[in-house]
Amino acid sequence: MNKILPRILAASIAAALIAGCSSTPQEQDETRGWSAEKIYSEAKAEQSSKNYENSNKLLEKLEARYPYGRYAQQAILETAYNHYKDQEPLLALSAIDRFIKQYPAHPSMDYALYLRGLVFFNESQGFMSFLAKQDMSERDPKAARDSFDSFKQLVTRFPESRYAGDAQVRMGYLIGALSNYELHVARYYYKRGAYLAAANRGKYLLEVYGNTKQVEPAMGMMVLAYDKLGMNELRDDTKRVLLKNYPQTTVLDKNFLDDRAWWAPW
Repeated sequence: MNKILPRILAASIAAALIAGCSSTPQEQDETRGWSAEKIYSEAKAEQSSKNYENSNKLLEKLEARYPYGRYAQQAILETAYNHYKDQEPLLALSAIDRFIKQYPAHPSMDYALYLRGLVFFNESQGFMSFLAKQDMSERDPKAARDSFDSFKQLVTRFPESRYAGDAQVRMGYLIGALSNYELHVARYYYKRGAYLAAANRGKYLLEVYGNTKQVEPAMGMMVLAYDKLGMNELRDDTKRVLLKNYPQTTVLDKNFLDDRAWWAPW
């Protein structure tokens, strides 16, 4: 009997401890009972304080509790903006694309396109670092092109948008960067003896970026490449057009292929 009592006592104590643990109040969700407007307001406050992760947690609750209201729609864009500011471009683009797909006629569609352009624009900065000592022919201009396309959609569909002006400025920068990229790649091919590839790259630049400062050096590159290929008729035709449009050109000088002589700022 004496041996049984300690066991009973130990069991009783263990049960009491378990019961005590189970009766510990669970952490309360302070947003319980909040309206959609209240959650959205708090999420914006966290966003203003640059607490993007906390802001997104609130926005997730907003979408889960009030999935069909106007605040839930706006929450998707705010989530995208938070990811953009928090340097999470893939998550930002995912949220933007979800918004564009679900709400194609939304009044904030211009902002969605603008934000999409900004995300890609930031991603393209590495590509546009032309002074970096890298082989530009191996760099991918896709982000720059996607950024340009998003801004172009914005200014085409919403020319009166408050974001259209900045989008146009960025488009000008992007088109200059992309045309410089094509020129750099053409030079890269030429210096490695791939003259046909160099000429074709110059021709592509003329067709796609015909209103940029890079047209003149691109035509010079084509003249030099056609000459190396023995394509005298194309060489002479291109040279004739070049001299007609740029009578003071220096792109046919022997120093044209020097490291900086080909450079065409935008």
